[in-house]
Amino acid sequence: MYQFKGKEYPCCASLTMGIIGGKWKTVILFHLIDGTLRYNELRKEMPTVTERTLSLQLKNLEEDGIVKRKVYTSKPPLKVEYSLTDFGKTLIPLIKSIAEWGGVSVVEQNGATVLKV
Repeated sequence: MYQFKGKEYPCCASLTMGIIGGKWKTVILFHLIDGTLRYNELRKEMPTVTERTLSLQLKNLEEDGIVKRKVYTSKPPLKVEYSLTDFGKTLIPLIKSIAEWGGVSVVEQNGATVLKV
């Protein structure tokens, strides 16, 4: 049995998926690999995610120590930036492997081409 932040997981794979699993967490982490992004920049990278979902997923990643949230309040408008913590950066090889697998499997399975925007 594995325990992380007060939650118990039956195996290490379950723990990992508990932290980065779901539809949007891995996508958020993928976009943060290259550096810090503001909330609206993340929204532009993921146009189909709702604001509520993005906010909740960012909050969960922050609570798990994967993402760091920095708020600038010195002058309006309020500015919020998100970046990977040192702990979050340990996931970069995993996230890159997941992304690479997705690109390769789409081409192999469908004969499709990958569009990069």
